[in-house]
Amino acid sequence: MQEAKRALFNSVAELYDRVRPGYPPDLFDDLVGLAGLPPGGRVLEIGCGTGQATVPLAERGYRIIAVELGADMAEVARRRLAHYPDVEVYTAAFECWPLPDEPFDVVIAATAFHWIDPNVRYTKAAAALRAGGALAVFGSRHVAGGDQDFFDEVQACYERYMPGTPSGLRLPAPDEIEPETAELLASNLFRQPAVRRYTWEHTYTTDSYLDVLRTYSTHLELDPKARQSLFRCIARLMNSRYGGRVRKRYLTELVVAVRA
Repeated sequence: MQEAKRALFNSVAELYDRVRPGYPPDLFDDLVGLAGLPPGGRVLEIGCGTGQATVPLAERGYRIIAVELGADMAEVARRRLAHYPDVEVYTAAFECWPLPDEPFDVVIAATAFHWIDPNVRYTKAAAALRAGGALAVFGSRHVAGGDQDFFDEVQACYERYMPGTPSGLRLPAPDEIEPETAELLASNLFRQPAVRRYTWEHTYTTDSYLDVLRTYSTHLELDPKARQSLFRCIARLMNSRYGGRVRKRYLTELVVAVRA
């Protein structure tokens, strides 16, 4: 089931590239500093998607090998990165992709690490690194804030049209979310990680909000009729009560750990 679910994104590669909001610029500066990434350093990216984290690192002059499961996602990434000769994008599952002989200074995963087989992700990432190299994992999640009333009210749409939605679900505040470091530490392959967090907001119109929902796995796997009804319910709420525009707050977490 996990394999099928993580392959869903490939069906919306162009839309994903167009509507996903990316990451705070400060994150990449912090990543470089915390990982001790040298100028022109060698980077392995796990699950690069359409290159939303790859491009900011390529712009900084790093040598990057990116591995992406979805052929269409990888093709979009290659197109975006065509002007960077030191970037290569491979179409493969990271679990099966053979590591090159030359080790990497940093291994990164942006909104992708949780999709990798837990029996493989830390061991193979550690094996890819040079002595003193670092693993950097980051991703964003929706938290309380922005137009909070809308996100409280919209739960009624989900309870009606998305099976399994808990009744009265509410978004957590950023300080209620524990850093995602337990599994990393339990691997005994990395030193105590450094954690940086960034809260930020993005404004969506009704159309752009529905488009970004179309790139989420939970919505992609929904029955098409239920998804259509859900989107109609969301659009009615946005247009009738919020003027067709909402602010969504994100928490992005960066975890950087040096190989033990």
